[in-house]
Amino acid sequence: MVAKIISGKNINGVLNYNEKKVEQGKAELIWQSGFHKDIQQLNFYDKVQRFNDLTIRNERTKTNAVHISLNFAVGEKIHEAKLIQIANQYLDQIDFGNQPYLVYLHKDAGHPHIHIVTTNIKPTGERISLHNLGRTKSEEARKNIEIKYGLVRADHKELKKQESIILTKVNYGKDDTKRAVSNVVRGIVDSYKYTSIPELNAVLSKYNVQADRGHKRSTMYAKNGLLYWALDKKGVKVGVPIKASSIYGSPTLKKLEPKFESNRELRKPHKEQLKNSIDHVLKAKASSAGFQQALSSKGIDVVFRRNEQGRLYGVTYIDHNSKTVFNGSDLGKAYSANALSQGFLHVETTQRQRDPSKETSAHFPQSPSFSRNLVSAFNNSNSLLDDLMRTDPHEEALPEGMFRNKRKKKRKKITN
Repeated sequence: MVAKIISGKNINGVLNYNEKKVEQGKAELIWQSGFHKDIQQLNFYDKVQRFNDLTIRNERTKTNAVHISLNFAVGEKIHEAKLIQIANQYLDQIDFGNQPYLVYLHKDAGHPHIHIVTTNIKPTGERISLHNLGRTKSEEARKNIEIKYGLVRADHKELKKQESIILTKVNYGKDDTKRAVSNVVRGIVDSYKYTSIPELNAVLSKYNVQADRGHKRSTMYAKNGLLYWALDKKGVKVGVPIKASSIYGSPTLKKLEPKFESNRELRKPHKEQLKNSIDHVLKAKASSAGFQQALSSKGIDVVFRRNEQGRLYGVTYIDHNSKTVFNGSDLGKAYSANALSQGFLHVETTQRQRDPSKETSAHFPQSPSFSRNLVSAFNNSNSLLDDLMRTDPHEEALPEGMFRNKRKKKRKKITN
């Protein structure tokens, strides 16, 4: 079992998230505790009013919403009554058993899971501390419940694999835009190590999403607002933007900024490994296209930024293996846009000077064995890949004379 605790400042937003799932038929309210009506008679106002009645008793505490999810392994068949027992015992062991709470069974994923909505403000106005709750009491409660009910342990490889969110590109016009964008944002914000909005956008853009602060002179920018857009295949913003505060977990700029700072330290252990991977490709002296493709084969995306004239002025590396994002200059001068640009220019100039007759046969693979050889050659030499991908000027404009019929020479009539 995997337990996740998310705290927030908007109990109404957490409640809304789960209630909308119920309306869509993707969730069901299966239990309530601490409310003055039966579960069948509870309406939305009753639920909001009960939580707000407690939160107003301690207005100094801004973080007063607690959203917990208990996730079980794919294939575990846990009936509703057992899920309720697990929820009750878990809350008792983390000292939330006397708080009002709602338990929702969600049905929108491949594995069974429940969501619990509650508050950390007691009837006395006292605040229940959330500091390290996930690492201390929650961990102990999880282990006890796993043993008692014979559940798949959180450190089991299958449950760990399940924990990884499978991200898919937003397909505007075909997907539920808000849901698709929200899934991408939540998955990337929580799992990748980035230190700025541009670095975050380098990853988001791979899934057709963009975080937008607005124009620097806009009111939204001045007030630190943040929107998330869907992008079309050309990278152009489409549809209606989604407010950061309306996405589950509220990935607002205010919440992202502390992540920027902590991520600077969290990504450091992965820096040298990324540099080694880049160094290996740089030794092959590839062009910009070959450089990108070679690193892509290693699970590293390279995002180039060019001006209107096509000049390279920025580069960002996304290592999907360690889920880290680095600007070239953060890795060192040799990995910056300026250094790469000079290297690519040298490679492309050298290629243009080569004898085209030695490259002609390389443009047209003739058999499966050729393809296999090409893959092998790619792994050993990215410069060869560049040769294969580079357009031969003789293919673009064949000499006019090549297609003319040879004129027969007229024999001179010999007269005696």
